[in-house]
Amino acid sequence: MNPWLWAGALLAYTAFRAWYDNWRGPVSPAEAEALVERLRRTGAGENGRNDLAVMERFLAEDDGREFFMLNVVRFAAEPVADPKTGVLRPAREMLSGYTKMFMPALFARGGHPAIAARVVGGYFDTWGMEPGPSWSLIGYMRYRSRRDLAMLASDPRFAGAHEFKFAAMPQTFNIPTQPRILALASPRLTVGLAITLIAAILQIAFLIA
Repeated sequence: MNPWLWAGALLAYTAFRAWYDNWRGPVSPAEAEALVERLRRTGAGENGRNDLAVMERFLAEDDGREFFMLNVVRFAAEPVADPKTGVLRPAREMLSGYTKMFMPALFARGGHPAIAARVVGGYFDTWGMEPGPSWSLIGYMRYRSRRDLAMLASDPRFAGAHEFKFAAMPQTFNIPTQPRILALASPRLTVGLAITLIAAILQIAFLIA
C-alpha cells in the first residue's frame, strides 16, 4: 500500500469538507445586526422584493446548519427587454445574465443546485388557496449557512445582474427549508466515495506497474 497516495486522498477529502461545511457556527447577534445593515446599505430590501424583517428573524434563529432554498419560478411568456440593451430576448435566455454571475459566487461559498425541475402540468391535490400562476420550474439550492445567503444577497457585484432576474421572472417565491428525508446522496458521501475509488484505482495501477 502506498501511504502517500492515501494520505493525499485524505487531504483532498479534508479540503472538500473545509469548503463544503460551515465551520463558523451560527450567526451571532452582533453579526446578524451587521449583516442586516449590509443588506440595507446595498439596497437588498428595496423595491418590495425582499423583507428585511424576515431576513433579520431568519438570521436571529440561525442553528448553524445547512439549508436548501426552494425556488418556484414563472418565466415571462413573451420575450422581454434586456435591461442593458433593450433588445427583446426569451426569458430563459435573459436569466443567464444573472446565473452566470451568481452560480460561481454560490459555488465559492459551498452552495450548489440540488434539484432543478421543469413544471409539466397543472395543480393536483391542491386546496385552500387562490388559483396560482402557471409556474415554469422549481429549483432547490443548497446553502452552506444563513450567513452565506446574507453575504450573497448583499454582494454589490450582483446589483446589475439582479435586473436580468427581475426581467425574466415576473413572479417567484422562495422558501428556506431543511430536508427531513433526502433521497439523493449527500455530496459528503458521493465525493468521499469518488476520492476513495480514484485512490483505489491508482493503488492497483501502482501495484501492477
